[in-house]
Amino acid sequence: MTRRYIGRFAPSPTGPLHFGSLVSALASYLEAKQRQGKWLIRIEDVDGTRCKPIFAEQILTTLQSYQLVPDDKVEVQSQHHQSYQDHLEQLKQQGQLFPCNCTRQSLQTFQGRHPHICDSHTDTPHSWRLKSSELVYQYYDPIQGTLTFTDDLRHTCPVLKRKDGYFSYQLAVVVDDHRQHITHLVRGADLIETTAQQLHLYSLFNWTPPELCHIPLIVNQRGDKISKQNHAKAIVDGDITTLLCALKYLGLQIQASNIQAALDQAIKSWDIKRLQGQSTLPIQSQDWHLIQ
Repeated sequence: MTRRYIGRFAPSPTGPLHFGSLVSALASYLEAKQRQGKWLIRIEDVDGTRCKPIFAEQILTTLQSYQLVPDDKVEVQSQHHQSYQDHLEQLKQQGQLFPCNCTRQSLQTFQGRHPHICDSHTDTPHSWRLKSSELVYQYYDPIQGTLTFTDDLRHTCPVLKRKDGYFSYQLAVVVDDHRQHITHLVRGADLIETTAQQLHLYSLFNWTPPELCHIPLIVNQRGDKISKQNHAKAIVDGDITTLLCALKYLGLQIQASNIQAALDQAIKSWDIKRLQGQSTLPIQSQDWHLIQ
């Protein structure tokens, strides 16, 4: 039996929505709508040190101004800490975790990675790490092709719960996507590097992972991802010019005078295969004003 398509857009509220995030939101929205599925929004605020409620409000307001409205209530990660803890305990019972007292300074020798089980204890502040694995994961990405992860799990033990008590993105995103019955993920290519860790968690929980698709990243003239860390500016709410430009980078040449007409045309014309084989999309000089 074929599952009904359920996709999602899951921004982290560490700043307002920027142009690169709008492109990602549009890609996930268009794929869901073109396949007559549901499209959800989840605010990924699991990192309480960086995420702010004011940014979550701004992001939702901006998405609504572009008529990117979810088909169900907006989920918020910070409301599900107990669920993450329950699943962390399940992994402990499976013997898949170990406590870690290591500091960033102590891991500099390994370029920040944590390649082995350390001699740590739970008497002082500690994180919980997932044990490394020799397993190899592979899947077919409609844009990036067949991806095989051979060494991604062998040389590092990712943190699932930090010393400060916050849960990691890796654990939260897997638990949430399963809980929300997400069947397909359309997200940025920068997340490929952590995909093996997420597939491994799906396997440990005996869950079926969603189908994965990674769209090219919008990058600046130096090849850097357009992101909050690189000081990308907030986009203007409800601006048709910005929307048409974002659609252009997704391979859609749309002519419309209002947002709803543009989205309707984009849904009809959308074909994710237009992006095949691309991992980055350099911002064009005439569009530079949109990002800085």
